[in-house]
Amino acid sequence: MFNFNMTLVAQIVNFFILLLLLTKLAYKPLLKAMAERRARIANDLEAAEKERQAAEQLRQEYQQQMQEARAQAQAIIDKSVKTAEAMKQEILEEARAEHAKMLKNAQLEIARQTDAAMAGIRGEVVAMTVAAAAKIIEKEMNTDVNAKLVSEFIEKLDETKIGGLPC
Repeated sequence: MFNFNMTLVAQIVNFFILLLLLTKLAYKPLLKAMAERRARIANDLEAAEKERQAAEQLRQEYQQQMQEARAQAQAIIDKSVKTAEAMKQEILEEARAEHAKMLKNAQLEIARQTDAAMAGIRGEVVAMTVAAAAKIIEKEMNTDVNAKLVSEFIEKLDETKIGGLPC
Protein backbone atom coordinates (compact mmCIF):
# COMPACT_ATOMS: atom_id res chain seq x y z
CA MET A 1 0.00 0.00 0.00
CA PHE A 2 1.62 3.09 1.07
CA ASN A 3 5.21 2.87 1.41
CA PHE A 4 6.70 5.51 3.65
CA ASN A 5 10.18 5.94 2.66
CA MET A 6 12.50 8.77 3.20
CA THR A 7 11.91 10.23 -0.18
CA LEU A 8 8.30 10.88 0.66
CA VAL A 9 9.25 12.46 3.97
CA ALA A 10 11.90 14.51 2.21
CA GLN A 11 9.33 15.62 -0.35
CA ILE A 12 6.87 16.57 2.40
CA VAL A 13 9.57 18.48 4.28
CA ASN A 14 10.65 20.15 1.03
CA PHE A 15 7.03 21.07 0.34
CA PHE A 16 6.63 22.69 3.76
CA ILE A 17 9.96 24.51 3.45
CA LEU A 18 8.96 25.69 -0.01
CA LEU A 19 5.58 26.72 1.36
CA LEU A 20 7.26 28.58 4.22
CA LEU A 21 9.71 30.28 1.84
CA LEU A 22 6.97 31.16 -0.60
CA THR A 23 4.87 32.52 2.25
CA LYS A 24 7.72 34.64 3.56
CA LEU A 25 9.26 35.70 0.30
CA ALA A 26 6.46 35.71 -2.26
CA TYR A 27 3.03 35.54 -0.67
CA LYS A 28 3.44 38.38 1.86
CA PRO A 29 5.03 40.78 -0.64
CA LEU A 30 2.39 39.79 -3.18
CA LEU A 31 -0.40 40.44 -0.67
CA LYS A 32 1.29 43.69 0.37
CA ALA A 33 1.59 44.80 -3.29
CA MET A 34 -2.05 43.88 -3.89
CA ALA A 35 -3.11 45.81 -0.76
CA GLU A 36 -1.05 48.81 -1.86
CA ARG A 37 -2.52 48.58 -5.33
CA ARG A 38 -6.03 48.28 -3.87
CA ALA A 39 -5.36 51.35 -1.66
CA ARG A 40 -3.88 53.27 -4.61
CA ILE A 41 -6.91 52.41 -6.78
CA ALA A 42 -9.25 53.42 -3.93
CA ASN A 43 -7.32 56.70 -3.53
CA ASP A 44 -7.40 57.29 -7.28
CA LEU A 45 -11.16 56.63 -7.34
CA GLU A 46 -11.66 58.95 -4.38
CA ALA A 47 -9.50 61.64 -6.01
CA ALA A 48 -11.38 61.20 -9.29
CA GLU A 49 -14.71 61.57 -7.45
CA LYS A 50 -13.42 64.70 -5.69
CA GLU A 51 -12.23 66.13 -9.02
CA ARG A 52 -15.57 65.28 -10.60
CA GLN A 53 -17.39 67.06 -7.77
CA ALA A 54 -15.04 70.03 -8.06
CA ALA A 55 -15.61 70.12 -11.82
CA GLU A 56 -19.38 69.96 -11.27
CA GLN A 57 -19.14 72.79 -8.75
CA LEU A 58 -17.05 74.84 -11.20
CA ARG A 59 -19.58 74.14 -13.94
CA GLN A 60 -22.41 75.34 -11.69
CA GLU A 61 -20.44 78.44 -10.72
CA TYR A 62 -19.72 79.09 -14.39
CA GLN A 63 -23.39 78.75 -15.27
CA GLN A 64 -24.31 81.09 -12.41
CA GLN A 65 -21.72 83.61 -13.56
CA MET A 66 -23.04 83.34 -17.11
CA GLN A 67 -26.58 84.00 -15.89
CA GLU A 68 -25.36 86.97 -13.86
CA ALA A 69 -23.43 88.26 -16.88
CA ARG A 70 -26.52 87.90 -19.06
CA ALA A 71 -28.60 89.71 -16.44
CA GLN A 72 -26.02 92.50 -16.25
CA ALA A 73 -25.85 92.73 -20.03
CA GLN A 74 -29.64 92.94 -20.22
CA ALA A 75 -29.63 95.61 -17.50
CA ILE A 76 -27.03 97.58 -19.46
CA ILE A 77 -29.09 97.24 -22.64
CA ASP A 78 -32.26 98.33 -20.81
CA LYS A 79 -30.43 101.29 -19.29
CA SER A 80 -29.03 102.24 -22.71
CA VAL A 81 -32.49 102.03 -24.26
CA LYS A 82 -33.93 104.24 -21.50
CA THR A 83 -31.07 106.71 -21.87
CA ALA A 84 -31.52 106.79 -25.64
CA GLU A 85 -35.27 107.33 -25.23
CA ALA A 86 -34.64 110.15 -22.75
CA MET A 87 -32.12 111.73 -25.12
CA LYS A 88 -34.59 111.37 -27.98
CA GLN A 89 -37.28 113.13 -25.93
CA GLU A 90 -34.82 115.84 -24.90
CA ILE A 91 -33.76 116.41 -28.51
CA LEU A 92 -37.40 116.54 -29.61
CA GLU A 93 -38.21 119.06 -26.86
CA GLU A 94 -35.19 121.16 -27.85
CA ALA A 95 -36.26 121.01 -31.49
CA ARG A 96 -39.80 122.03 -30.58
CA ALA A 97 -38.51 124.88 -28.42
CA GLU A 98 -36.16 125.99 -31.21
CA HIS A 99 -39.01 125.81 -33.71
CA ALA A 100 -41.26 127.88 -31.44
CA LYS A 101 -38.43 130.40 -30.90
CA MET A 102 -37.80 130.65 -34.65
CA LEU A 103 -41.52 131.06 -35.31
CA LYS A 104 -41.77 133.78 -32.65
CA ASN A 105 -38.68 135.53 -34.05
CA ALA A 106 -40.14 135.34 -37.57
CA GLN A 107 -43.43 136.77 -36.34
CA LEU A 108 -41.58 139.55 -34.50
CA GLU A 109 -39.51 140.27 -37.63
CA ILE A 110 -42.69 140.36 -39.74
CA ALA A 111 -44.32 142.70 -37.21
CA ARG A 112 -41.19 144.89 -37.14
CA GLN A 113 -41.01 145.05 -40.92
CA THR A 114 -44.75 145.75 -41.09
CA ASP A 115 -44.34 148.56 -38.55
CA ALA A 116 -41.38 149.91 -40.52
CA ALA A 117 -43.38 149.73 -43.76
CA MET A 118 -46.31 151.47 -42.07
CA ALA A 119 -43.97 154.16 -40.73
CA GLY A 120 -42.56 154.58 -44.22
CA ILE A 121 -46.04 154.80 -45.70
CA ARG A 122 -47.06 157.33 -43.03
CA GLY A 123 -43.94 159.33 -43.86
CA GLU A 124 -44.89 159.26 -47.54
CA VAL A 125 -48.46 160.29 -46.68
CA VAL A 126 -47.12 163.19 -44.63
CA ALA A 127 -44.81 164.15 -47.49
CA MET A 128 -47.69 163.92 -49.95
CA THR A 129 -49.86 165.98 -47.62
CA VAL A 130 -47.17 168.62 -47.31
CA ALA A 131 -46.76 168.56 -51.10
CA ALA A 132 -50.50 168.89 -51.56
CA ALA A 133 -50.57 171.74 -49.06
CA ALA A 134 -47.71 173.41 -50.90
CA LYS A 135 -49.61 173.10 -54.18
CA ILE A 136 -52.66 174.57 -52.55
CA ILE A 137 -50.65 177.45 -51.23
CA GLU A 138 -49.03 177.96 -54.62
CA LYS A 139 -52.26 178.11 -56.54
CA GLU A 140 -54.06 180.55 -54.44
CA MET A 141 -55.29 181.09 -51.04
CA ASN A 142 -58.91 180.59 -51.91
CA THR A 143 -60.70 178.83 -49.05
CA ASP A 144 -63.26 177.16 -51.28
CA VAL A 145 -60.55 175.58 -53.45
CA ASN A 146 -58.56 174.63 -50.34
CA ALA A 147 -61.54 172.96 -48.71
CA LYS A 148 -62.32 171.07 -51.90
CA LEU A 149 -58.73 169.81 -52.26
CA VAL A 150 -58.49 168.74 -48.62
CA SER A 151 -61.87 166.91 -48.73
CA GLU A 152 -60.86 165.11 -51.94
CA PHE A 153 -57.57 164.09 -50.33
CA ILE A 154 -59.32 162.87 -47.19
CA GLU A 155 -61.80 160.86 -49.24
CA LYS A 156 -58.89 159.12 -50.91
CA LEU A 157 -57.37 158.26 -47.56
CA ASP A 158 -59.63 155.89 -45.72
CA GLU A 159 -59.21 155.84 -41.96
CA THR A 160 -58.62 152.04 -41.89
CA LYS A 161 -56.46 151.93 -45.03
CA ILE A 162 -53.45 154.00 -45.96
CA GLY A 163 -52.23 153.22 -49.43
CA GLY A 164 -54.15 149.93 -49.50
CA LEU A 165 -52.56 148.63 -46.25
CA PRO A 166 -54.36 148.19 -42.91
CA CYS A 167 -53.23 150.47 -40.12
